Amino acid sequence: MNDARPFSPACQRNQQPIFEALQQILAPRCSVLEIGSGTGQHASYFCTRRPGWTWQCSDRQAQLDGIRQWLADLPACPAPLALDVFSGPWPARRHDAVYTANTLHIMPWSGVEALFRRLPELLWEHGHLICYGPFKRDGQHTSASNAAFDLSLRQQLASQGIRDFEAVDALARQAGLILQQDLAMPANNRLLTWRRHPSVST
Repeated sequence: MNDARPFSPACQRNQQPIFEALQQILAPRCSVLEIGSGTGQHASYFCTRRPGWTWQCSDRQAQLDGIRQWLADLPACPAPLALDVFSGPWPARRHDAVYTANTLHIMPWSGVEALFRRLPELLWEHGHLICYGPFKRDGQHTSASNAAFDLSLRQQLASQGIRDFEAVDALARQAGLILQQDLAMPANNRLLTWRRHPSVST
């Protein structure tokens, strides 16, 4: 690995199980918008193995240089976009899927709401929203490790914290998306997949 590239041990650990799950959801050729690409490791790992996936990374401006370093050997991968969920600018084109990993518990809840409001403009009809990370159920943590992680997040910043699945699902329904899959992942995470149904009342 190029030592100059940013590196996330968590991405290193979870990229293979996420990739295996995504292969069951995404078509061999499709376009994906990733919200909060972080280091860019997921994009590099996925697209190296599935060149038919057009993977559009996005993140705040400060992250883009690191993402570009991970995409340097993938000339067919679009340049990463600067995107703040509060202020945009949002991509003008639609995608077959929107993917985001370990972001909903980092951004303020108002940011989660802003993201979900934009989904009808970002997804093609029957497109997928795929969210990876920890979630609470009925207001309760699903493991002691998640409870400890949630406490550490809130101690760093009060607006952070593991989100209630039910609250996130309500936002998805308001955006015209219906839950398709709730898959258990390593380290007490979930991979949640919704699908856009324009006939659903928003």
